[in-house]
Formats: sequence, C-alpha cells, structure tokens
Amino acid sequence: MDHYIIGCDAHKYYSQFDVFNTSSQAEQRLRVEHTPQALRSFLAQFPKGTPVALESVGNWYWIVDEIEAAGCLPLMAHAAKAKVMMGNVNKSDKLDAKGLLTLLRNGTLPTVWLPPAAVRDERELPRTRMSFCKQRTALKNRIQATLAKYALSPQEGEDLFTSQGRAWLNETIQKLPAETRRCVQQELETLDHLQGQINQLERRIRDCVALTPEMQLLKSLPGIGDILAIVVAMEAGEMSRFPSPEHFASYSGTVPKVKSSGGRTRYGHMRQEANRYLKWAFFEAANAVVSRRHHPLWRNRHVVRLYERLRQRKGHAVAAGAVARHLAEAAYWVLRKNEPYREPISKKGLSKQG
Repeated sequence: MDHYIIGCDAHKYYSQFDVFNTSSQAEQRLRVEHTPQALRSFLAQFPKGTPVALESVGNWYWIVDEIEAAGCLPLMAHAAKAKVMMGNVNKSDKLDAKGLLTLLRNGTLPTVWLPPAAVRDERELPRTRMSFCKQRTALKNRIQATLAKYALSPQEGEDLFTSQGRAWLNETIQKLPAETRRCVQQELETLDHLQGQINQLERRIRDCVALTPEMQLLKSLPGIGDILAIVVAMEAGEMSRFPSPEHFASYSGTVPKVKSSGGRTRYGHMRQEANRYLKWAFFEAANAVVSRRHHPLWRNRHVVRLYERLRQRKGHAVAAGAVARHLAEAAYWVLRKNEPYREPISKKGLSKQG
C-alpha cells in the first residue's frame, strides 16, 4: 500500500495541496475549491491516518473537521515558526503548501495543540462570555468617564455597579445635562441586558461542562472559580506539552517583552503573541484578588502581599501583571503535580509551589 503525506495551504475559498507519495517518491500539486464535500471527497482517496499539515488560518475549524471526516490526521502548524523555518523569500500558495510538506517530510513541522472537536465546540461558550465581559467593562468605563466630566464620583473604593452603588448612580445621574443623562440611562439599560446574557451563558456553561478533577484543582488557586477554571483547563489542554512554568506563563501572555543588550535589560508590555483567552482568565483572577485584598481573610495571602509590594513601587498595572504571572505558573504546578494550590513558603516562591 502506498503511503502519503500532504501539505495544505488553506484559504477562504480554496485550498492548495502538495501531496507526496513516500513509496514512489511522486509529488502532486493541485487546488481544491471549497465547495460542499469537496475537501472530504479529495482526501478520502488517501489511506486512513494520512497526515495533513496546515496552518492555523481563521477558518480552520471546518477544514479540520473535513480532514478528520475523511479519515486523515490534521497537524496544525505554528504559523510564525513554520514561516521562519520554510525560509521562502517569495510567497505563493504553492510555495506555502510545499514548505509545509517539506517540514513534515523532515520531521521538523512545528505543531500546536489541536483540541478535539467536542472541546472546540464547548470552548465557544466561555469565549463568548469573555467577549460579553469585555463589552460590559467598556460600558462601565464609559459611564464612569461621563460622570467624571461633571465631577460626579463615588467615594473611593465604592463600586458603582453593586446594588448600593447603583442606587447612588440612579440618583446622581439626575444632575447631568438632559441629553447626557439620557445617554447614560441607555448605557445602563444595555449594561443590564448584557449582564442578563452573561448570566445565561454562565448557566449554560455549568449545564454543558462537567467540572473535571483538573478544574477542581484549578479552583484552589486564588481568584479562580468555576468559570475561570473551565477556561484555563480548556485552553491549556495537556499541561505536559509545556516544558516549564515559564513556557506556560509565556503562552498565557503573562510575561513582559524583554530587551537586553550591553548589560542593560528593559521590560516592556505584556506579550501579545499569546493565547488571549488564557491571558484574560489569569488577569481576571488577578483583578479578583485585587478587589478582595482588604478582606481580613485575604490580607496575608501571598498574592495580596505580592500585589501590595509591587504596587507601591511600580503601580497597579505591573503589580496585577505579576499576580497574573504567579497564578499562571502556579496553575502549571498544580496540574503537573496533581495537587491543590498551597501558599508559597518563601517570599520568592513565584514559580514553584512547595
């Protein structure tokens, strides 16, 4: 039986394939239009388990579904790394497909984790919730900015969007000019509707996603509850694929960019080349820690002391980032050791749990 390996450069309306027969050393290049069942029909002619290398383009979900339905094995390439390794001066569909095939033949294809179809589907629930939460935050910030224009601010530390704060807000907006007041009232109505949608999503998440032992372990981390534990577990996948907590923290976007030259080291903003869902989850957990730092049960916790120590010298943003990184590295150890989170013994215990 002949054996094949395939490189695929996928686009919106078509895919360019480069097929290599490892038995006869024959190579074939062809383009397949994205008509119904076309990809599946084309790939079904090859033996079961034939590897197909493709890049993580925006519409890869259905393409991977078609590859799997045809009995082939999809291998998702890390787009940025693959591009560097291919080393093509020029760019074309045929060159990209050929480059992926070459990396696959050499055994050097830089692959990324490809979650199962069921996980891909369920991940849309927490990801949609994250999108709604960002919109909620934007609305809250806009309302607060509008109040600040007219020197209307609550007492320090008071949350406008609790029941008590909302009562103050409803009374205070009456002092705003007529059209501004109407705009704020519409923003509050939109905020209430959006909160209802978030609540529905959270109920659906709890109904559809059973908490695994790994998720239960993640809930032992400060600031992480059911929803964030689900996000972290689904986005991280097998923690064994990360060689160290530093690698996982980098993948989670909780480490800054570093530039070091001539004996001088400069730290920039948090890395953008990261899993943005994990990044959001760990920063949400960090913000939850910050909001609870004055509670008697939280004051002496490591994450609070870490935040307060850095906030005095570096400000809130850097301190919250440090807490997010600690939580990311702690999540790595919790899942690798299969043990719940424990407070670090030493003051420098930012990367390992005792």
